Amino acid sequence: MKYLPDFLRRSMAHAVPIVGLVFSLGVALPLAQSPALGDVARKESERRKTQEPAVKVYTNKDLPAPAKGRTAEQKTDADAPPLESTTTGEGAKSEGEGKSGEATRDEAWWKARILDAREELRRNELFAEALQSRVNALSRDFVNRDAPPQRRAIGEDRTEALNELSRVQAEIDRGKKAIADIEEEARQAGVPAGWLH
Repeated sequence: MKYLPDFLRRSMAHAVPIVGLVFSLGVALPLAQSPALGDVARKESERRKTQEPAVKVYTNKDLPAPAKGRTAEQKTDADAPPLESTTTGEGAKSEGEGKSGEATRDEAWWKARILDAREELRRNELFAEALQSRVNALSRDFVNRDAPPQRRAIGEDRTEALNELSRVQAEIDRGKKAIADIEEEARQAGVPAGWLH
């Protein structure tokens, strides 16, 4: 402040307390005017006491009885016209069966089959990742422990996790093979490629 002229130094000396006073009044006045929480709660309680009760809740008993004529939703299958049968004779197969008595292998069937196989593979891969993380953590703990009983317990847990990981890896391999088999079977059956995606 030694570079400022004297008149500026004197005016700043008076301005700082004034600015501080204005600021403190600006903060304190709104706080002083707000009602206390207890007062607000008391007023709300009084308001609820004087308020009318809630509106009526309607139940099925309050609704008028349905008209005697049936609506479209209430019509039964007996009201519908009979369907014409496309099959004749006792040896005819039902609509959902194919050549060998199996379910029709349409697009929905193939998609469901491949999606189930892929979902199982995805779950097994996630489980394998989690097991690998557990094995890594147990290996780190095993190395960092000095007490033999603790190391033995951690070693047993690590061995169990490794065994489970190898089992899940085998499941993953089987899942990948199953997906490849489904794709090959679909290719041989002439299924469009879009049905498997």
